[in-house]
Amino acid sequence: MMREKRKIRVSYNSPVILNFVMVSLIVLIAGYISGGAITRTLFMTYRSSLLNPLTFIRLFTHVLGHSSWLHFIGNASYLLLLGPMLEEKYGSGMIIRIMAVTALATGIVNSIFSANTALCGASGVVFAFIVLASFTGFNSGEIPLTFILVAVIYIGQQLYEGLIVSDDISNTAHIVGGIVGAVIGYAFNKREAEDEIDII
Repeated sequence: MMREKRKIRVSYNSPVILNFVMVSLIVLIAGYISGGAITRTLFMTYRSSLLNPLTFIRLFTHVLGHSSWLHFIGNASYLLLLGPMLEEKYGSGMIIRIMAVTALATGIVNSIFSANTALCGASGVVFAFIVLASFTGFNSGEIPLTFILVAVIYIGQQLYEGLIVSDDISNTAHIVGGIVGAVIGYAFNKREAEDEIDII
């Protein structure tokens, strides 16, 4: 009797993250084709008139835009590494809300404190995910060393670029993303701890 071979299939394991990365790729290509016009108009946030509806839309959509292929690859790599684990733990709906809150917070901070800097890219979301991921081991009373190292390396990079390297990257927005991730991670774990106490 021959054993039936199992078919290997590719699973769409993290719909929010995969869709986000694919849309970002489409936006990047559209930006290249339009000479950057589409990115500047819809996927880049900067201080502009509050009477312009696009000002408020860009506060959310700027995380989908990227200035270059390398910029996109860097963020997409982190998102695909951390996102599926977080989406599985917190659910797709919550991940969408976390990304939206991070986009809004980084967009507002950039508009207030960096009047002459246009912001685009998912770096703030990436930083929020890195910090949020470091809280996932709290349930067992442990913090994974790997995530501590990633967070330290990423924070170190932001501080180095912000203080020493003169570029067009808004490092403040990245740090704001980290703060959002820390606040949400702390709130989730505090709630889980309280639920465990209630059960006991």
